[in-house]
Amino acid sequence: MGIKQSFLLALKSLAVSKVRALLTMLGIIIGVAAVIVIISLGDGMQKMMNDQFESLGANLIQVSVWGSGSSRSVAPEDMYKLVADNPDYLRAVSPYVQVSGVSVRSTREAFTPGSILGVSEDYDSIRGMTLSQGRFLQYVDVLRQQKVCVVGSYVNKEYFDGQAVGQQLSIGGYTYIVVGVLSESAESRKGTDDDQIVLPYTNAMSLAGSRVSAYMFTGADKDTASVSRTIIEKRLEKIFGDDDYFMVITSAEMLDIMNTMMNTMMVVLVAIAAISLLVGGIGIMNIMLVSVSERTREIGIRKSLGAKRRDIRSQFIIEAGTTSAIGGVIGIGFGLLAANVAGTLISGLDGAEGFAAVPSLGAIALAFGVSVGVGVLFGYLPANKAAKLNPIDALRYD
Repeated sequence: MGIKQSFLLALKSLAVSKVRALLTMLGIIIGVAAVIVIISLGDGMQKMMNDQFESLGANLIQVSVWGSGSSRSVAPEDMYKLVADNPDYLRAVSPYVQVSGVSVRSTREAFTPGSILGVSEDYDSIRGMTLSQGRFLQYVDVLRQQKVCVVGSYVNKEYFDGQAVGQQLSIGGYTYIVVGVLSESAESRKGTDDDQIVLPYTNAMSLAGSRVSAYMFTGADKDTASVSRTIIEKRLEKIFGDDDYFMVITSAEMLDIMNTMMNTMMVVLVAIAAISLLVGGIGIMNIMLVSVSERTREIGIRKSLGAKRRDIRSQFIIEAGTTSAIGGVIGIGFGLLAANVAGTLISGLDGAEGFAAVPSLGAIALAFGVSVGVGVLFGYLPANKAAKLNPIDALRYD
């Protein structure tokens, strides 16, 4: 009997008992669908993170300083001088101060913005920000601690009816004038980058009552990012005498860390999903053992007519592989549907705009290949048992 005949016989055998065949395939269906959904969501999340880090800029370097508890500290002037002394590696720097716990009120109502940031006049170029109205902060604003601010598009639309420039905004009891509106970056939703207020960092330090504990640098080139980081680290080590009081990380390093975490999580989740494939394989082995018992006389007749062990073995292996392959195809269909539904739901969440769970051909091929492999692997034992049956005993089997 050829492969084609064995395949047709396998289909006929499955068609005879559809419910039993479906229950046999259930583990394979669930396992394949789970693998496709997990890989699709993971790929979508990874792509979204990559896009977000790209928007930060490939040359971005973030510095966090928590000090040593002594009089030694980093002043913004130290970081400005560092940039001036290393123009081949560092282009700009901005102190970064987060303000919380202060009251904010527009001309008509009080509200709580997603964030209040204190930065320098170079922050917009460092982060690649653009304006839809007005201007960004200027050097004189920072130097003289002028009461001016820039707001996100959500704040502009929600609290100023789209006409924020020139309007007054009370922050921590002080009156600020809105001089600019940032371009929309997250569909003007609350809690996103569109829901922020940007002040001169000198004002933010007074409002927060603290020193600058973070800086944003932009390197001259992404290929020299490691050199730029080393320059900053050496300067901070000179100030503190130790590297335990600060952290310097580039955007590329942050992306690598996130990707490593995502890959590890993906491996764990896929391994968990693979348990369903294992259960499905055991189900196929059980049903094939039952099939061998039910068809013992058939095996005896085929052997008495000249069929060899390899013919019997290949027939049952093909049947097992066919069962798992059909289960894999059904699982792929369910997996594609579930991935699309999950991707649509996630993309509707705040901060997940643009998320797309698109199953890759590699994920589909992997899931299908594993499903067929599981069927063949677990079908070998029943097939081998069938091949070893004694034809006389098989013909006498009742």
